[in-house]
Amino acid sequence: MTNPDNTNVYPSQRFSIAPMLDWTDRHCRYFHRVMSKNTLLYSEMVTTGAILYGKGDYLQKDDAEHPVCLQLGGSAPVDLAQAALAGKERGFDEINLNVGCPSDRVQNGRFGACLMSEAELVGDAVKAMSDATGLPVSVKTRIGIDDLDSYDFLCDFVSKVAEKGCDTFVVHARKAWLSGLSPKQNRDVPPLDYERVYQLKKDFPQLTIAINGGIKTLDECEIHLQHLDGVMLGREVYANPYLLSSVDQRLFADQSKILTRFEVLEKMYPYIEQQLSNGSYLNHIARHMLGLFQGLPGARAWRRHLSQNGHLPGAGIEVMEKAASFVIES
Repeated sequence: MTNPDNTNVYPSQRFSIAPMLDWTDRHCRYFHRVMSKNTLLYSEMVTTGAILYGKGDYLQKDDAEHPVCLQLGGSAPVDLAQAALAGKERGFDEINLNVGCPSDRVQNGRFGACLMSEAELVGDAVKAMSDATGLPVSVKTRIGIDDLDSYDFLCDFVSKVAEKGCDTFVVHARKAWLSGLSPKQNRDVPPLDYERVYQLKKDFPQLTIAINGGIKTLDECEIHLQHLDGVMLGREVYANPYLLSSVDQRLFADQSKILTRFEVLEKMYPYIEQQLSNGSYLNHIARHMLGLFQGLPGARAWRRHLSQNGHLPGAGIEVMEKAASFVIES
């Protein structure tokens, strides 16, 4: 990434939005891209089985989404390579391997956070995907799992995976409990340890290290970027998406105009109309936009109107316009 004067070069992971199942679909990504042209967007996690054997199209995206990364779930290097190649053919810019999800379903499929105990396999998978696609391949991981949570364990994992050619790690600064905690609890209960991730960058200065977990503001992002190469936000951006409007200026030295919330909405209308004409329902898109006016007078009425009317047959732009009429932008 460069600013208009080409004086700063940033790693693609400098600021990204976390892959979130049932959230970061193509409509969500398009909406986010309207507010930030530099943020790296992620797909939802897609399993290799879904891509290689599923009947649905799990790789839909819009050309406007770039830069966009496909996150894969799986453990078989051959399958991951084939799925990554399919992602490249559909226009994804990067590939990411999920080594952080702690759900039972993921563990039963032998992927996600449980792969932290199989560093050699993760390294082989990364190499297979890189060789097949030529695209940048990163790993999203935790700082540990269960009782395998020492700093030495984390360093050993990173070292072995890096030896196979992985130069980028996105680290959720919590360990994961593979049993006893739900996926939701695993996002909140294990304590955050940002210092451990900072130390990882010090010990592996040649690697690109980005941090994830509990980060809510761009002020916090700027603090983390004093120590690390990148920051990933998840639920906070989804709940308060307008946070993205200042990312390019604050984190990428980009002097482009910051859109107002109503300008963001106006820029979404052509996309919404196109998607409706292709058979999508309004609520498939509008659900990602509920937080656009968070904190403003009328925001609750905006959310309520969209929630009550966006799913109705034939719902169109007029529903968005009516919902927006309740909002007073300061």
